[in-house]
Amino acid sequence: MPYLGTTNYRPSFLFRNKHWSTIYPSVFRKIPAVVYQRERIELLDGDFLDVDWSRKNGRKLVVVLHGLEGSADRPYVRGVINIMNEVGWDGLGLNFRGCSGEPNRLSRGYHSGETGDLKLLLEKIISENDYETINLVGFSLGGNVTMKFLGELGPDLSALIKRAVGISVPIDLYESCLEIQRFHNRIYLNSFLKSLKEKVQLKENVLVDQVDLEQIFKAKDFFEFDGLVTAPLHGFSSASHYYKASSSLPYLPKITIPVLLINALNDTFLSETSYPIELAKSSKNIHLATPKYGGHVGFVTRHPNNIYWTEEMVRDFFLQE
Repeated sequence: MPYLGTTNYRPSFLFRNKHWSTIYPSVFRKIPAVVYQRERIELLDGDFLDVDWSRKNGRKLVVVLHGLEGSADRPYVRGVINIMNEVGWDGLGLNFRGCSGEPNRLSRGYHSGETGDLKLLLEKIISENDYETINLVGFSLGGNVTMKFLGELGPDLSALIKRAVGISVPIDLYESCLEIQRFHNRIYLNSFLKSLKEKVQLKENVLVDQVDLEQIFKAKDFFEFDGLVTAPLHGFSSASHYYKASSSLPYLPKITIPVLLINALNDTFLSETSYPIELAKSSKNIHLATPKYGGHVGFVTRHPNNIYWTEEMVRDFFLQE
């Protein structure tokens, strides 16, 4: 029964528009500043991860993973950390490789199915701290990483990790890439490609002998870009192989802790396969909420403290323990 249906999210008329709901938070939202302390983690392969801590000397921690070309400084990340700080939880924003404001050292970067860095980070946190609970929140790409990670570990997951939430998660990457190529999504696609190509340009000296830079800068969609960059740099034979191997959809049945998946029905990035209703109905762990509105990582809410509906959902779901 963990299928929660369309829920009680009812935005004002303006924010029923999927594009306005998607664009508004990233451009106009102002939230209370989260005071971060940055930690750099040196990795065994010679690269590094930058993570941003917001400590409240709590015994519980929320780890938040951002979306494609985001960072721990995005309003949606700070919004979750802020509301969990208010109830005494520590917060940590993971910046994927190359997303902390400084190019990473290696030719490889991050991608939708890369769970190794998250696993290493959590092992480090557990070994160096005395938390009694560590919960995860992932947005979009970060949500796919979160769900895939939980399914990969299954019963071997640390007992300290009690719950997780995924918001606007493209659990079927291939079909979602087809969606974002549609004409009405072109503004988002172009923005993502511009950012991704700029990162390639910053690392030209590292990548020049490994990929075809000229063709990369001509790429017009994710299939072309991922086929030229993501796949060869991360051990996949093609973009399609990357999408199939990295999608979290087949890993959902293997998850052994309660998770909440929130995917708006009007999310302009998601395919029909990103709403696993039948799986949720038969699962004891997969709680699926499908609000009619919300857009992609939107869910704008009029609240006196500028708290969004999804942030309240995260807090309430985590406090059910």
